[in-house]
Amino acid sequence: MRVPSNLKPGQAEFNMTPMIDVVFLLIIFFLLSSHLAKQEAQMPLPLPAAESGQEIIDDQMPRVVINIQADGTLILAGHHVSPDQLRDRLAAERQRSGDSIEVRIRCDRATPYANVKPVMLAATEAGIWSIAFSVIRPEDAQR
Repeated sequence: MRVPSNLKPGQAEFNMTPMIDVVFLLIIFFLLSSHLAKQEAQMPLPLPAAESGQEIIDDQMPRVVINIQADGTLILAGHHVSPDQLRDRLAAERQRSGDSIEVRIRCDRATPYANVKPVMLAATEAGIWSIAFSVIRPEDAQR
């Protein structure tokens, strides 16, 4: 390998262009992934109303949002899944994130419990015990 002759002895330079490219790609990736995660939690569903409940305090916990439509269709990460696929994906997510993961169930207020039960079973079979339901206040449901 030929050493450049214009450098003084003991002087070395780094080419920062590839590192800057990687940093910009990481920024774009995290911006897009956070946008998609927010979009899934804001899918238009008429949520059930609840008289009691508490708002989430620990918003830093890793969370998987599962949307259940009135006809029982399960939507995870924008894709329709079966209960078996859901169990496998939840188990993989638990292995990746560890034990401190939460499953957030967002379902249509007309969804019968028979359509919610497979989601709860899939979560417990995957070893996830933290399950929360998204609800709205009764005064917001009347609007």
